[in-house]
Amino acid sequence: MNRELLMLVDAISREKSVDREVVFGAVESALASATKKLYQGEVDIRVSIDRESGNYETFRRWHVVPNEAGLQIPDAEILLFEAQEQIPDIEVDDYIEEGIESVPIGRIGAQAAKQVILQKIRDAEREQLLSDFLSRGEKIFVGTVKRLDKGDIIVESGRVEGRLKRSEMIPKENLRSGDRVRAYMLGVDSLARGPQIMLSRSAPDFMIELFRQEVPEIEQGLLEIKSCARDAGSRAKIAVLSHDKRVDPIGTCVGVRGSRVTAVTNELAGERVDIVLWSEDPAQFVIGALAPANVQSIFVDEEQHAMDVVVDEENLAIAIGRGGQNVRLASDLTGWRINIMTAEESAQKQAVESDSIRKVFVDKLDVDEEVADILIAEGFTSLEEVAYVPLQEMLEIESFDEDTVNELRNRAKDALLTMEIAKEEEVETLSENLKGLEGLTPELIAKLAEAGIHTRDDLADLAVDELTEITSVSDEQARALILKAREHWFA
Repeated sequence: MNRELLMLVDAISREKSVDREVVFGAVESALASATKKLYQGEVDIRVSIDRESGNYETFRRWHVVPNEAGLQIPDAEILLFEAQEQIPDIEVDDYIEEGIESVPIGRIGAQAAKQVILQKIRDAEREQLLSDFLSRGEKIFVGTVKRLDKGDIIVESGRVEGRLKRSEMIPKENLRSGDRVRAYMLGVDSLARGPQIMLSRSAPDFMIELFRQEVPEIEQGLLEIKSCARDAGSRAKIAVLSHDKRVDPIGTCVGVRGSRVTAVTNELAGERVDIVLWSEDPAQFVIGALAPANVQSIFVDEEQHAMDVVVDEENLAIAIGRGGQNVRLASDLTGWRINIMTAEESAQKQAVESDSIRKVFVDKLDVDEEVADILIAEGFTSLEEVAYVPLQEMLEIESFDEDTVNELRNRAKDALLTMEIAKEEEVETLSENLKGLEGLTPELIAKLAEAGIHTRDDLADLAVDELTEITSVSDEQARALILKAREHWFA
């Protein structure tokens, strides 16, 4: 049987023009699958075939996992401390193996083994086709609608297939079998059993690539599309920038008599496109993105990455758009949160904010409302600004002399120090249990305390995504901190 196994490998290798190593791997996988059926539970089996003699050995193996992680698959995992009792220098992610009786190939049948092997070969061939296709570097997939699959559309290009999910189609677009279709390649899902190339006709990148094909100046580097926002099938906005002063970015993208933008619109089922001039000035960029609405004024909040945009009553509906479409697309395009309001609403909001800031200045700086109002009028919004803006900037305030400025700065610094000490004392009282935990800094303990996490058990009960949201640490660091917090459970 071992000689027959080698002959089978050689025959399939020649027939399918694939490397013998690929075929051997398929045979090992087939034998391992057959062996698993003899055991209860999710066991892990490895088969090793000698490439020269055809003899093979079978091993049952266990994956070594950290003690604190626990066993997720008891039949195929072993805790580190148990593994170290057998092999002292073994580490996490190593394997412990135990030789077991091999299944004779005759028991599963040569034909059954051949079918498994041929499936592996087909998978290898598909991967090779996919690799060759992706190596071209194309971003738009051009093909023919082959069939429908559970609401998704399978698009065929040569021998390669892509999947266009219903959620990635343009709404109300009706594609039928045999239709020629173009779509953006989102990526490759290597775990998918069917077509692995994921397609989209609703992604902003699809519109960018369509303009790249229609506007040669983009490919030449004279123009650049900086960003794009879409409400697929309805309306979109793109921001363009010219790297050559002689080239009008908007006119070039529109084309003669609108030929270029019309070609893109026709491909996207009549989706209307607003072409906006990109600007380094965020406020100017937002004003352009909200067109055709006329903007009266803008208040920029760098800390919240938001802008309050003031328009008159006549432009309010235009700025917001039907169902909030215009402001939503402008926000997506610019990356800023945009709040549309009338002059009256803006005045009311500023009055509320000024009252809040005035109270802080009066209470913490021990000044009267007149001094607080002067600071607010000069643009100061926090104690940090009063304490640490350049001295010369405060000396330029006509109402204040040098002594007043120095006194205000000192009071602001003292207030901030007092607030920080009080905060640390609160953390000290509430989070004593977390002190000394490796990897936890006072800053992280403070953030945890604000979220109501005061003990190691509180921390140990968190999920990784919850901890990253609270502290902004990486997933890897969050995972390590949670595992550290759980160590006392296993002590």
